[in-house]
Amino acid sequence: MTSGLAERLARLTPRGKRLVIAIDGRAGSGKTTLAGELAAILKCPVVKMDHFFLRTEQRTPERLSEPGGNVDRERFSEEVLPYLGSGTGFSYRPFECGSRMSQGDPVEIPGGKSIIVEGTYSHHPGFGDYCDARIFLDVDPAEQMRRIERRDGPEKADVFKSRWIPMEELYFSEFGVMEKADMVIRF
Repeated sequence: MTSGLAERLARLTPRGKRLVIAIDGRAGSGKTTLAGELAAILKCPVVKMDHFFLRTEQRTPERLSEPGGNVDRERFSEEVLPYLGSGTGFSYRPFECGSRMSQGDPVEIPGGKSIIVEGTYSHHPGFGDYCDARIFLDVDPAEQMRRIERRDGPEKADVFKSRWIPMEELYFSEFGVMEKADMVIRF
């Protein structure tokens, strides 16, 4: 299936000098896996929305209550968005969660014909109409929890269930993310 999808995407005419593909969807739906497979076939880089977690000073109750507020839109808009369709290389500094909780060393994104933006919030309307293809990945809620638990363990799965998934669902419903996608895929 992935090779057929890659062929279909490769036939699209980019608006800019590079084909921009954005893969959004539910936690545990396979976004990272699909992005990796497509990137290998299309020979292109992947920008990860997980690199744009909110910095500590941005994590206010007001910001976290906004639909789609759980992403550093400002930094993505400044460090990535202007370069996506240009075909040129660029770099950005990922936010590293865990014990470090700060920006890490720059990630270098080479120029080329295609690029993938992978992760929840990649279809945020605050970024405008920047991509040539919007893919939304869906997953059954029970399967979603099985995958998250297998990937992250039971304790983190509970945090996803109580905190992150409700934030994602608010974003999806408020902005009609799945309905506005060019393709919806359920793994």
